[in-house]
Amino acid sequence: MEGSETSLGIWQDSYKNCILSFRFHRFLDVNSHKVEKTIEGIYEKFIIHSDLSKAASWKRLTEEFLNASLLSIKEIKNWSEESEDEDDQQPLSREDSGIQVDRTPLEEQDQNRKLGPHISWKDEIDGQSWLEQHVVHQYWTARSSRFPHSLHLYSNLAAVWDQHLYSSDPLYVPDDRVFVTETQVIRETLWLLSGVKKLFIFQLIDGKVTVRNSVTVTHLTHSCLRSVLEQIAAYGQVVFRLQEFIDEVMGHSSEGMLPGNGSLPKKLTEAPFRTYQAFMWALYKYFISFKKELTDIEKYIINNDTTITLAIVVDKLSPRLAQLKVLHKVFSTGVAEVPPDTRNVVRASHLLNTLYKAILEYDNVGEASEQTVSLLFSLWVETVRPYLQIVDEWIVHGHLCDGAREFIIQRNKNVPVNHRDFWYATYTLYSVSEKTENEEKMSDNASASSGSDQGPSSRQHTMVSFLKPVLKQIIMAGKSMQLLKNLQCVESTTCQDTARDAERKSLYTLFLESVQSRLRHGEDSTTQVFTEQQATKENLIKMQSIAERHLELDDVHDPLLAINFARLYLEQSDFHEKFAGGDICVDRSSESVTCQTFELTLRSCLYPHIDKQYLECCGNLMRTLKKDYRLVEYLQAMRNFFLMEGGDTMYDFYTSIFDKIREKETWQNVSFLNVQLQEAVGQRYPEDSLRLSISYENVDTTKKKLPVHILDGLTLSYKIPWPVDIVISLECQKIYNQVFLLLLQIKWAKYSLDVLLFGELASTAGKPQLREGLLCEQDTTARFAPQKEPVRQQIHRMFLLRVKLMHFVNSLHNYIMTRILHSTGLEFQHQVEEAKDLDQLIKIHYRYLSTIHDRCLLREKVSFVKEAIMKVLNLALMFADGWQAGLGTWQMESIEKMESDFKNCHMFLVTILNKAVCRGSFPHLESLALSLMAGMEQS
Repeated sequence: MEGSETSLGIWQDSYKNCILSFRFHRFLDVNSHKVEKTIEGIYEKFIIHSDLSKAASWKRLTEEFLNASLLSIKEIKNWSEESEDEDDQQPLSREDSGIQVDRTPLEEQDQNRKLGPHISWKDEIDGQSWLEQHVVHQYWTARSSRFPHSLHLYSNLAAVWDQHLYSSDPLYVPDDRVFVTETQVIRETLWLLSGVKKLFIFQLIDGKVTVRNSVTVTHLTHSCLRSVLEQIAAYGQVVFRLQEFIDEVMGHSSEGMLPGNGSLPKKLTEAPFRTYQAFMWALYKYFISFKKELTDIEKYIINNDTTITLAIVVDKLSPRLAQLKVLHKVFSTGVAEVPPDTRNVVRASHLLNTLYKAILEYDNVGEASEQTVSLLFSLWVETVRPYLQIVDEWIVHGHLCDGAREFIIQRNKNVPVNHRDFWYATYTLYSVSEKTENEEKMSDNASASSGSDQGPSSRQHTMVSFLKPVLKQIIMAGKSMQLLKNLQCVESTTCQDTARDAERKSLYTLFLESVQSRLRHGEDSTTQVFTEQQATKENLIKMQSIAERHLELDDVHDPLLAINFARLYLEQSDFHEKFAGGDICVDRSSESVTCQTFELTLRSCLYPHIDKQYLECCGNLMRTLKKDYRLVEYLQAMRNFFLMEGGDTMYDFYTSIFDKIREKETWQNVSFLNVQLQEAVGQRYPEDSLRLSISYENVDTTKKKLPVHILDGLTLSYKIPWPVDIVISLECQKIYNQVFLLLLQIKWAKYSLDVLLFGELASTAGKPQLREGLLCEQDTTARFAPQKEPVRQQIHRMFLLRVKLMHFVNSLHNYIMTRILHSTGLEFQHQVEEAKDLDQLIKIHYRYLSTIHDRCLLREKVSFVKEAIMKVLNLALMFADGWQAGLGTWQMESIEKMESDFKNCHMFLVTILNKAVCRGSFPHLESLALSLMAGMEQS
């Protein structure tokens, strides 16, 4: 339809010109060859300019017109028989060159003579003029061409310079040149920067943009023109490289073609990950605005209102060219220089870090790089969108959607959510050294507990820098939400979650809105006082004071930030309008992130939203575990049974074992042990009796010789349900069992000394049995009065040794049960109530176990102290066994040996504990040291 209308217009114009010529007798002799040549030339122009429909219409209409009869004359075409030597061809206009045309009086007189009298009508269109204005001279043809131009000196500098070279060097031979106008150079420059590859002046050879050596203009030397064009070619190379990256990523895009791209997507093996797609989309939007600016410049040149030179165009594009240089630097460092076999997680992290570091680098320059920082910030905001979307989906819905594995935290799908190792082995935090390219995997638990970088300072790890301050919160919130979603009932939460998601804004949207609010923080209070005409650089100080007052409302005291926000208001007052559209987008002209504001923007606009979600989901998980899954009750159960805080219950259990041992009966039977445990626990804790069990394993034969180690094979077990076993793990139960065994050994020694009867000493010496119970010293002296003096002395020394052993054991027992377990347990209960997330609770629990493990002297570092204590406990058990056997089994040497061993161990422990207390290494040992010292003074 469009071609028909164009053809009809051409035919009407031609017909009108012919009628006017005949009507006013302005027809000349027709040169048939010239007419056919002209018609063929116009047809070729249409073909060159790819107007195939116009070319076909022109060909058809001209043939119909020339073959049609003219009025009543039967002949066709009506060609003139006159000579064709006269050439009325006028030179083409050079107005498109951008250089003013100077004509000499002789030229004007000659042209006036050739034109002759001419009458112009209002609606008349001169075909020659139309062709001169719309058809470009074929400068791209291989043959050398020259065209008429001014005779002034400044328009013939190239010829003057060639003449100088010829005169100075007789052997100089000028090369063949293709003369073009400056407008044509400008046009191809704009086309080059627009991404057009098939040009004449600029050539793309093997992926490199070069300048054709034969091209020149009349008013510049060849070397001067080439120097300028080579600089432009370098920027064209940047455009082609960035455009190539855009085409590659768009070819992989699952959405096919993006707006403005008419080519088919490429069918390649692997689709690019979302971070590269976002970076590509940011570059794509940048080039849309860049090409629009180039188009506006070209339209301005076409209008021919003012003189436009190449220097003017380059100067006008200088900010854009500087931006292209920055973009190429970021692209080369963040994308092009990365090895092709690098993992996506490294590629994404490295690209985001490159943009992040570039923003900070140009921030330090200050106002001189505001436009650059603004450009980089817009690229970063667009590129970081997939990362924030992944974070948002994880911490809000508990799903880590990362099919391309580009996020620094990746899911181990081999571990299900309901597994006891879920909290520790489900996610992996990746960190890669940029210098050595050696990949390291760090547990998210370890990374969350340590705020410092891993490894030497010389090795820079690729980790998304802007997420480091909130990495722990992201990990905790994501795992907590996934665990919480698995715990909750799906039927009861589906409708609520759907309604909540419909109203909820994404993390990325909240971040952009916070940036918007932050940058226009002082705008509302100032618009009433300052108009746009008054908001000039002279108002900067006043604006700064206003911004400071508003920042103080948020407890932010930063004069530099106030200056920046004041400048942002003055220069970017339209920021609100940029965000007022339907879709929130960050435009380069909408915000100017200046010196030191980028990190502060993240702290105030991004991190609070992550912290809020972290507190919300972790708090919900903690309440669910404490209320619905009885986490606190299970922790108390571990203390009741393993740490023997349930005194009566555990007393009934272990005394039944101790009695069997004293009576030399078999007690290692597992059935007997579990029956005694169930009977003792079931009376007061019936629910826990089903979860508790005890086992026995044979100990090393070398330890069996020592009575204190006969209990080493006992292991107490408590079945912890999921998800409480995340906190009370099997590793934790091992530590509980170590403390349990120590307490059992101490209580065995204490029980063995407590149940000794004085009458048992004389039973084997032929004397009547003493009454049961402890006797006062007068009764003892009276009953043993008939005995010999050595026997009385032996009995007295055994009484004293028993008292010393009981004092030692009781001091140790009281220290552990009160000073260690009870006081530490109270502190632990308070910390459990204050825990904000499950990871913090796990660390509190582990730290509590580590504390009691160390204070019970179970650490390898103080093993020598424990050995001394075990030796005293072993002496107490041997003493109790000998006492029970009777006085006749004792010899004075044995008593003296036992006294000496006890004294040495006692003195050693007192000396060691006193030194440790004086150094401040173990302040909790002070009470035990003082108690043992009191026992030494009594001896």
